[in-house]
Amino acid sequence: MTNNILIEDQYKRTSLFEKENVNYLVRVLKRFNTVPKINNINIITSNSKPNIFKIVPNKSIIIGSLFLNKPVLALVYLRYGIEWQLWYKALGNEKHNTGLCDIAALEVTRIFYKLLPKNDKEKLKSLDYFLIDLIKNDKGLNAEHLLNYEELQAFHSLNNTNKIFKQSWKSIIENLAKPTEYLLMDGGDLRLNIDEIDLLNKYGCRPFPRPEAFTFASSTATSVSNFAFDKTDKVRSILIKNSLQNGLKNATIEFSELLKNNLKKIFKLNDECQIIFSPSGTDSALQIAAITQIISTKDITHVLVASDETGSGVPAALKGCHFENTTALNHPVKKGDKIDGFRDIDLIKVPFRDENGALKSASQLDDEIFKAISKTNELGRHVVLHTMDQSKLGYQSPSEKMMQKLNTLKNLSMQVIVDAAQLRLDPTDIQNYLNKGYIVTITGSKYFTGPPYSGALILPECVSKSILSVKNPLPKGLTKYYNHSDWPTSWFCSNDLSDGYNYGSYMRWNAAIVEMERYFKTPILYRNMGIEMFCNFAEDSIKDATFLEPIYENETKTNSYNSKEFGIRNIRTIFPFFILKDKEVLPIDKVKKLYTLLNSDLSDQFKDSPLEIIRLAAQKCHIGQAVNVKYGNDIESAILRISLGARVISESWVNRDISLYFRNIEIQMNQITVIIKKIELILNNPELLN
Repeated sequence: MTNNILIEDQYKRTSLFEKENVNYLVRVLKRFNTVPKINNINIITSNSKPNIFKIVPNKSIIIGSLFLNKPVLALVYLRYGIEWQLWYKALGNEKHNTGLCDIAALEVTRIFYKLLPKNDKEKLKSLDYFLIDLIKNDKGLNAEHLLNYEELQAFHSLNNTNKIFKQSWKSIIENLAKPTEYLLMDGGDLRLNIDEIDLLNKYGCRPFPRPEAFTFASSTATSVSNFAFDKTDKVRSILIKNSLQNGLKNATIEFSELLKNNLKKIFKLNDECQIIFSPSGTDSALQIAAITQIISTKDITHVLVASDETGSGVPAALKGCHFENTTALNHPVKKGDKIDGFRDIDLIKVPFRDENGALKSASQLDDEIFKAISKTNELGRHVVLHTMDQSKLGYQSPSEKMMQKLNTLKNLSMQVIVDAAQLRLDPTDIQNYLNKGYIVTITGSKYFTGPPYSGALILPECVSKSILSVKNPLPKGLTKYYNHSDWPTSWFCSNDLSDGYNYGSYMRWNAAIVEMERYFKTPILYRNMGIEMFCNFAEDSIKDATFLEPIYENETKTNSYNSKEFGIRNIRTIFPFFILKDKEVLPIDKVKKLYTLLNSDLSDQFKDSPLEIIRLAAQKCHIGQAVNVKYGNDIESAILRISLGARVISESWVNRDISLYFRNIEIQMNQITVIIKKIELILNNPELLN
């Protein structure tokens, strides 16, 4: 295998490597990591022909030295060339269809260009290059036109003998002729879009690797790892090949079923359990609302535990209402309006905190939940109890004792849903829930650090059988939200859903599953010791910082098993804290500003400071975003969170060496120290928060 490295063996003392250019070149080259890795494709730079760009099919890409003096230009051209080679390999024996390679590579490069930072696009503005002009001015181009585009054919000198655009190509290009980083933010909602300066989404992360940041943001969202990105990028190549050989529909259904089966293997679930993918945890709530409606003919009441720590759109979704103005399938809707086909339901919210902002005790929550269910049951309604294990601040409710008490209620019609969106659970925990007949909602984007927006429902055998026997279709309006391929193919109720495919959701789940698989490869003894080691350090570090005030005290969980067995749900892995300045808590706006500053390079603000301070200010630190929480009974403030993510464990075990494993965890513990020091640095320079 020959690695496709941009300027291998080209490091000479040319103007390209003058001091002021090196940092810029390094930043541009980092983006080259998102370009597909293809076996046995050489990238050759030419000094004798400085303006050349040549694709030698299945062998190499030749690029002139003048391109390298304009790194962004070289990056765009190489993105085109490598994508072309990827599609050419996927053609198999149909090598005469090179026009497809031209079209697909151009489409991918066009999207890649749009995802470049604004400053990089500015550097391409004044350049007169054929490919740059084409991707910037593509409105008048269509696929049939491109089949005859001689300028594209000149790149590889192969005549496109097939001038007919096959209809089967259209859906393949629409779904798979996209860079992997674009797919990882596709099919969700606008919160996944990245800004054009820092390339960060609303959650402070990006859909391609960001190894320069210290990241403990798993309670919110995390940038995809290099490992998971490469694995997912490889999957896109396989899907392209399979789609060209077997058709997009067959390739997609096979891929969707593979993902579901891999999840079942990871959590050791039986074959009768069903998995339904969704673009987000809120979409999973909408799926629950729909499933409940077709199973039960009774009036329905949802009892939503931790209503103040679930997604903001969950209550609307449970009521069968639009929770955003655009669906994951990109249909425009009106937020708050009832979705076609849903009937009215009652919703009882049980927040973790009282009206003064104080955290309720476990017994208070149990009493409140039991009373709500008892009264609803007396009315003869069907209860859907949404339990929490764990919330964004690390809490659980109700207790196991209260759940057992529900057995005393006569004629109780109830379905239990476990909100396990954080997925801070071991496989045995999920199995225990399913054995009780509970539906479990999960995401791959929290503890397991997959890209944001990968939701799923895991349905126990008893619920799956009930749905299988139902002859009612799902509410009609769900055709704007879900595709048939996301749901079990044997169910009648989902037959009327859309025929399309949400490749964004599938790719995000693929990345999450990759993280799960390598996490569980860490031997359980070392895994659990590493978790305890890291979490003990995080807890003590926050408590020792006089300007941080943790909100977890002795009662850190409202529902822990009284078990001698270690389990991740028995230990606190999310550490929320208030931030104090001169012994006064920061207001909400300054907490949010501090969160943004932490995740940014502030070195420009400390140019005259000692080198140690400049380095500290430059370090990007991504932690859990602000959550509004009252400080005391009357002060409106917000907390930030440092959280354990699965990568702390899996990336520490990468060498499969015990001594290195614990040393690697210590390195990440040191990163927590840096994060806390940077918070202190910002607080000591209050002008930054204005």
